[in-house]
Amino acid sequence: MDLGNIDFIQIFRSSFTLVILLVCSILAVAFMVERFLFYRRAKVDSTRFLSKIKLSMENENFQEAVSTCERDHSPVAAVIRVGLLNYKLPYHQLQELMTATREEEKVKLERYLGVLGTLGNACPFIGLFGTVTGIIKAFHDLAASGSGGPTVVAAGIAEALVATAGGLAVAIPCVMVFNYFMRKVKNMDVEMEVTAKRFLIILATRGEESTRRRAS
Repeated sequence: MDLGNIDFIQIFRSSFTLVILLVCSILAVAFMVERFLFYRRAKVDSTRFLSKIKLSMENENFQEAVSTCERDHSPVAAVIRVGLLNYKLPYHQLQELMTATREEEKVKLERYLGVLGTLGNACPFIGLFGTVTGIIKAFHDLAASGSGGPTVVAAGIAEALVATAGGLAVAIPCVMVFNYFMRKVKNMDVEMEVTAKRFLIILATRGEESTRRRAS
């Protein structure tokens, strides 16, 4: 059947599964855009950022270092800020506190990704359900009419298969974007962990230097 002869508006009116898929597609696009903007704001050059923090610490200006973190909205800055505010704690306690902050930031990074993953898994089944119900309706119409032959069934099945196509059209981008975002979350998590360890080393080195100066 020529796709140009299919009345998609009428199919939408007669198939509630396509309406559900339309709602799912709107939700998916909304969450994709929101996460994209969020990750864009969260991006930071951790090496350059840590260099600024280190310079402020060398100048004994911890408040300036804290202000640098507060001006930056990245997860890395949030972790380092906690370290700066609690730098007088014992090393093990400070490490645990920064690790807890990193886990909190990771949860924020993963927000709404479960929705995209669920849509990617569920939409093909929603489309398949629409196709099955459409085929049942097509054969029911054939039995009710008692005539028309394969033409009636073929037209009904063609319209029913639109639901499967719609489900795949929503699911495929969701799965692709979900995997892409999960990769970004993993990279940012590693960046937070590495930067936190570097900060602790800088802090420990600074403490050793201060001890040597007092001893001399």
